[in-house]
Amino acid sequence: MEPYRIKVVEPLALTTRPQREAALKRVAYNPFDLRADEVTIDLLSDSGTGAISADQLAAGMRGDESYAGSRSFYRWHEVVTELTGYPHVLPAHQGRAAERILFSALLKPGDTVVSNTHFDTTRANVELTGCRALDLPCAEARDLDSDYPFKGNIDLAALGQALENAGESPVAAVLMTVTNNGGGGQPVSMENLRGAAELARRHGVPLILDAARFAENAWLVTRREPGYQDRTPRQVAEEAFRLADGCVVSAKKDGIVHIGGFIGLKDPELAERCNGLLIATEGFSTYGGLSGRDLEMMTQGLLEVTEPSYLAEREEAAAYLADRIRSVGVDIVEPSGLHALYVNAGRLLPHIPPHQYPGTALMCELYLRGGIRSAELGSLYLGEEDEHGNPVRSAPYELVRLALPRRVYTRSHYDHVARTLGDIAKDPGSVHGYRIVGQSPILRHFSIRLEPVTPQS
Repeated sequence: MEPYRIKVVEPLALTTRPQREAALKRVAYNPFDLRADEVTIDLLSDSGTGAISADQLAAGMRGDESYAGSRSFYRWHEVVTELTGYPHVLPAHQGRAAERILFSALLKPGDTVVSNTHFDTTRANVELTGCRALDLPCAEARDLDSDYPFKGNIDLAALGQALENAGESPVAAVLMTVTNNGGGGQPVSMENLRGAAELARRHGVPLILDAARFAENAWLVTRREPGYQDRTPRQVAEEAFRLADGCVVSAKKDGIVHIGGFIGLKDPELAERCNGLLIATEGFSTYGGLSGRDLEMMTQGLLEVTEPSYLAEREEAAAYLADRIRSVGVDIVEPSGLHALYVNAGRLLPHIPPHQYPGTALMCELYLRGGIRSAELGSLYLGEEDEHGNPVRSAPYELVRLALPRRVYTRSHYDHVARTLGDIAKDPGSVHGYRIVGQSPILRHFSIRLEPVTPQS
């Protein structure tokens, strides 16, 4: 059972099919632009969407809003330093702000950042500095159906080759995303992380953790990796941070807060450069764009998130939804993780070609039939077309991510999600594709405009 009881409730938005059809048409079939009061079950993101605890709310009440040197900062600093082991930690208002600051201080145009998989905003922040983002996921990640426990791993042989043969684009950093969000929410093993750290250190390249879901990765390590069954999630997380040279963290995930993030570093000179950028763009070093209240709630969240009872329930909730989805004949990326389930839209809708975006088609259909908002991770997210709309590059897989907010939805909410998928699976041929009618050159999936592709069109 859930290791908590519900103290405050919020009514769901219950809409009709005609209302949802009108809403989706109004936003040009981009669920990012839907109003929250038009969504019944919101699985768009687990970022900043969790429910805070009574202790977090209480901690927020003691927030010290002093501009510089607040008591809240020093409480936060102590907890983050103990967790990560890094002597230099800087708050930021969220993860992408931390990425922008770190990459601006660390990278120079023409550099390469190698990763198990960059997520969307991480890739954008690398490329905006004039650098190349190179993904080297392990070979096992290509088999969506296998039960290989650590599909989030980086390909160590390919990483070694990239470091050896940097050529005109030197590798400036190795970035390990834990868990691997862009790779199906799969965890990274400690063995793999240790191997990446050794390769990076041998070539004098810093290893950075994108540690937004550090606790969930640590929990799955204790469940799946030999030699770690008797370790606590906190102990595994501490070991992971200490293997790396630094981290960027969106605390909106495993900080269980609505806003916040941080940078952690071993290198004092790099930390000083980051601090200068932080002051210029986010705020003074002791608040980094956050209120004292936010710092206090993040501090408490970082303590709560490694509690085994919390993580066990999170795993069981995700497994429950995974089992229900499988039972209606719909495939997901296996094995199921914690923060999200990834539905294989390409397999469910094989009649829709990649350049008509089967992931987007399923995402829209989930909303139309059940008021469920989700996110596409397929050819809309990763693909590319020429000026005539013809496909230049398609994604290797067409997925839909069902992100699970922390401590928000119950099993009956997840039953509704599975029933809706099951309804779609009864007649997948009735689902049509989409075409692009307007897009941004950067992170297009956030602001894309689409229209349906019907037999008549």
